[in-house]
Amino acid sequence: MSKPSQPSVSPVSRRTLFAGAGTAGALAAAATLLPSTPAQPPVAAAEPALEGGEDGRYRATAHVMRYYQTAKV
Repeated sequence: MSKPSQPSVSPVSRRTLFAGAGTAGALAAAATLLPSTPAQPPVAAAEPALEGGEDGRYRATAHVMRYYQTAKV
């Protein structure tokens, strides 16, 4: 007599399949909700110094002078 053949066992169960599909769906939803980073504009050239030199000393540039104007009491 021959032995009855055993049904082939699938390596992926239904529970694993649904868990994987749920995880993939959650990742897709999260990816659509995350903000995308816009392209960075090119960096502008440094403003010329109003005072001081290239020796690493303090230079009063236009944006520093603007700050001083707004910080006055």
